[in-house]
Amino acid sequence: HVQLVESGGNSVQAGGSLRLSCVYSGSSFTQRNMGWFRQAPGEEREGVAAIYSGDGSAIYTDSAKGRFAISQDNARLMWYLQMNSLKPEDTAMYTCAAWSGNTEYWGQGTQVTVS
Repeated sequence: HVQLVESGGNSVQAGGSLRLSCVYSGSSFTQRNMGWFRQAPGEEREGVAAIYSGDGSAIYTDSAKGRFAISQDNARLMWYLQMNSLKPEDTAMYTCAAWSGNTEYWGQGTQVTVS
């Protein structure tokens, strides 16, 4: 049984920072890609940032470039999303995910509210 649990969401003022964490537990899931997604009320879920297992490269949605940074700690099976210079439009439920091929796992999400 695989479980992803996020933490770190909060309410902050515009210009502030947050660091989201995601911890992976359960069966071994090697060669996984991992990432962060978000969904605002009434909007579709969008990918924010991801790290690909093949070469460890990171990608970001355009609105996150230069402000957000994704990182991972493989030894602790955790990954993070450092979010700086937050804007009201970053308000959303942020969810971490891990996937490989047709297998994917999702967390429950952590709320980020920027005012």
